[in-house]
Parts: sequence; structure tokens; C-alpha cells
Amino acid sequence: MPELPEVETVRRGLQPAMENARIDSVETRRPDLRFPLPEGMEGALAGRRIEALGRRAKYLLVELDNGQVLGCHLGMSGSFRVEDPEASETPGAFRHARSKDSAHDHVVFHLMSADGTARRVIYNDPRRFGFMFLTSRESLDGNPFLRKLGLEPTGNALDGKALAATLAGRRTTLKAALLDQKTVAGLGNIYVCEALWRAGLSPKRTAATLARKDGMPTDRCVRLADAVRDVIADAIAAGGSSLRDHIRTDGTLGYFQHSFSVYDREGQPCPRDGCDGTIRRIVQSGRSTFHCPTCQK
Repeated sequence: MPELPEVETVRRGLQPAMENARIDSVETRRPDLRFPLPEGMEGALAGRRIEALGRRAKYLLVELDNGQVLGCHLGMSGSFRVEDPEASETPGAFRHARSKDSAHDHVVFHLMSADGTARRVIYNDPRRFGFMFLTSRESLDGNPFLRKLGLEPTGNALDGKALAATLAGRRTTLKAALLDQKTVAGLGNIYVCEALWRAGLSPKRTAATLARKDGMPTDRCVRLADAVRDVIADAIAAGGSSLRDHIRTDGTLGYFQHSFSVYDREGQPCPRDGCDGTIRRIVQSGRSTFHCPTCQK
């Protein structure tokens, strides 16, 4: 499933085509994806201008001029592509195969940009695990999909003190706590493994050990908050990890996976200077965890 950096990469790729464009019409080629598409979606969006394209955790947020917001989740294999009269195919060289089968083009947005260029933004999803919802801007924070999400890892809100407050008293493992979207929004398996390695912390460590008795952060907690922010920032700058189905909207792939320190590197030497350990894979709650047992404590 795409993680936050992948979704942010998609948002930035769609932004030039979608922001300030008018939605002339919307085609919904099936009634549902993971969930039913919003009732009356075609009529609700037609004629509206897109004021902004935002993101909350792994959700794309299309903000309209009437105060409505279309939320989009990519699920396992969802992707967007932009087509205009000059390019009917998505350009780019692909490291991993993705669907170009129009049978999986489930939602098509017909847009008219401010400069008069007509474009189509097409949502393709072979596995149909993505979904869309409509809500108002005023109701966004209370939306069932968004209301329990934790801190965003892309701004200053995530620091040692804030992270300690979410981990205090939690007897679960640190890996499990970070995968909980109520702790840090948008983190998935890849970047949790990478952040824990950067912070030098074992994925098996008890989450509560990162908060002192008075609720203040330990030095480990401060290191982890910094590591989460840094690894997400690095992945966004590189265009997302692009594993399996993820591509940028211009058709190219990001290559942050080439910089992975532990993820999917089982049996390889730990890349930390001065560490002679070997990357190991363990299974936690059915998910693969990659870590160095020598330097991650």
C-alpha cells in the first residue's frame, strides 16, 4: 500500500493540472471501489472549480469552491494519470509494471484549466481497494476516515514531547505503536523500519519506555521523532519509494528504495558506520520487520 511519501508525490504531480481547474464533468464507470462511490458524485462535482489539492496522512483532499471536499485513498494499487490533447499515454520508463488497461479506469475527471487547456485526470485501480468520499470542509476533521488520525510527520507538530504523549503507558511494541495511525498519521511498514534504524531503536522495544514517568520524552524519543520526520522528508524529496504499483503522475518512478538502509535488505551488512551487524527480518503481527539487532536497542 502506498505510504505517505508516495501519496504526497502523487499530490504534487496532480497539483499543476488540477488546482484552479474547472471540473466540466466526471465519469464514474462503476458504482463502487472498495466502498460505494459517493451518491450523486457526478452531479456534485460538475461545474465546480478546484481551489486546492491537499493531503491528510494517506488521503488526497480535493477542495472545491463550494466548500465541499472530495477525499481519495489509493488503496493497494490505485493511481492517477493526467492526459491532455498532446499526450494520450502516460510517459516515462517504468521499473515495475503498472496497469494501463482502460478496463481499470474507474473514475475520469474532465477538467478545463485556467489557460483553456482541456485535460483528463484518470483514476485507475485494478484491485479496487481504493475509495472516495465527499464531505464539507467544515466537517473534515470529524469525518470517520480522518477523525482518529494522529500527528502529521511532515511539520513541526511531531517532536519528542508530542510523540512521548502518544506512547506513554503503551505496552505494545514500538513497531506496532508507530504503525497505529492514531500515533503518527501516514506511516507504514517501510518508513517505520527505516526510522527505527535511523534512531537506533529496536522494533521490539516497549513503546512506553520512550516516555518518562512525568510524560516527558526520553532522549530516545527525541531521536525517534527526528528520524521519522527526516526519513519522510527524504522519501518525499526522492519521489516516494515506488515499490510495486506506485508511480508518479508523470509516469516516472521515484527511487528512494535505492537508499533503504534496512528495508528488504535481509542478510546484508548494516550500513551504519562502525556497526558490524547484519540486517535481519522478523515477523511482527504478520508484517515483516527489517532491523539490525546489533545497533538497534
